[in-house]
Amino acid sequence: MSVAGNPPELKDAPLPSRMGPFGMSRYQWLVLFAAWLGWGFDMLDGVLFSFVSSNCIPTLLHIPIGSLAAKRATMEWTGTLTSILLLGWAGGGLLFGKIADSLGRVRTLLITILMYAVGTAACAFAPNIETLILFRIIASLGIGGEWAAGATMVSEVVPENRRVEAGALLYTAAPFGLTVATLANAVITTHFSAHPEVSWRYVFLFGLVPAVIAFGVSALVREPERWRERGKGAAAHMRELFSPALRRATMSGLLMAIIALIAWWSTNAFLPIVARSLASSVPGFHDLTAVQARKLQEHWVLVASMLFNLGGLIGTLLTVPVANNWGRRPMYGSYFGLGAVAILAMFGLPLPPALRIVGYFFVGLTIFGAFGSFTYYLPELFPTRVRAMGAGFCYNLGRILAAIGPFLVGQVTQAGDPALVLRTMMAIGFVPLVGALLVPLAVETRGHTLAD
Repeated sequence: MSVAGNPPELKDAPLPSRMGPFGMSRYQWLVLFAAWLGWGFDMLDGVLFSFVSSNCIPTLLHIPIGSLAAKRATMEWTGTLTSILLLGWAGGGLLFGKIADSLGRVRTLLITILMYAVGTAACAFAPNIETLILFRIIASLGIGGEWAAGATMVSEVVPENRRVEAGALLYTAAPFGLTVATLANAVITTHFSAHPEVSWRYVFLFGLVPAVIAFGVSALVREPERWRERGKGAAAHMRELFSPALRRATMSGLLMAIIALIAWWSTNAFLPIVARSLASSVPGFHDLTAVQARKLQEHWVLVASMLFNLGGLIGTLLTVPVANNWGRRPMYGSYFGLGAVAILAMFGLPLPPALRIVGYFFVGLTIFGAFGSFTYYLPELFPTRVRAMGAGFCYNLGRILAAIGPFLVGQVTQAGDPALVLRTMMAIGFVPLVGALLVPLAVETRGHTLAD
């Protein structure tokens, strides 16, 4: 058996001739499904910490859950650990993007799924904050590497005229993964509502279960023919991305990714904290028992997350007609511009708590939705020999810069002042506004075929 777990006779088997939806063969749909599962559970494992931070951090720091000191520590460490996740995510993307160009897309996909699954499950056994950080770094390396391998594999296998649709469908795995994470957290924390110091460990442990499914399906696919013929064994070097032929493409992908990543992570990483804060401002909240108050806060987290994910799903699918009919630059201009309006209005206007929560749908529709394009736009920018490395570089180097956002938000909001939290989140709205102004610098790839 090979490293990828494929029997030799499967590697060179001809593609099935029967076509399915969008004129894609059953095998092409299998490849898309394998990458879809890998990315969806990648996102699931990536965000679990955001849901459990209010119980996990005080427990590991030996601070009473729900106390003022616990709230301040949660704000600070949520920002710090999210930034560490992004740095590890970036490192994994840069490392495994290069590996995927030399070792293969499928092998890299399997290795990275195994890493993020084991790393996430190990967090359930962390005895202290330092060990938690170590396990999160292991998981983040796998999470970052999976995206480049999966997105590149799909772009090279599906028909040229269906690359946008396949890329957008691939990214629908993100709101799916986030929704599963939301529901898993809600069920587990409700079941262990009387023992919040334990519930977070079971949430982390759940991250191992779906990844096993993704690993099993991914083992059924083979390396893309395009890579076997043109990229296999090629020694790609990072400096090639800044050669005269590729420099503009690299900067284009990097700029668009940086803007989207800073806006997404700065808003999403603190979604549970904002939702709990808004729930605590509802009349009569302070008359509830501790268990009732915790249940109400978790319900608001569930509602906010579901609205954000639903908006992200719709926004992701809408990139297909927008990118195909208008082009990539108008698409980014629209999503970034409307995203800025959504964030500034949601956190800046004097809205009641329930209406402010609804704003997460519109943030998801725009800021989350824009990510549906990166699975096809970034691979379009680079030739086969450096495609995974180039796409991974743009998407993940942006995470290094994006890591600044959650860290600063965490530092500013650790005082726990609800008004300060809203003002800080509102300031994030200027990030996509800057992105909309930078869109003319992006490379337009509408109508282009993948370069060999």
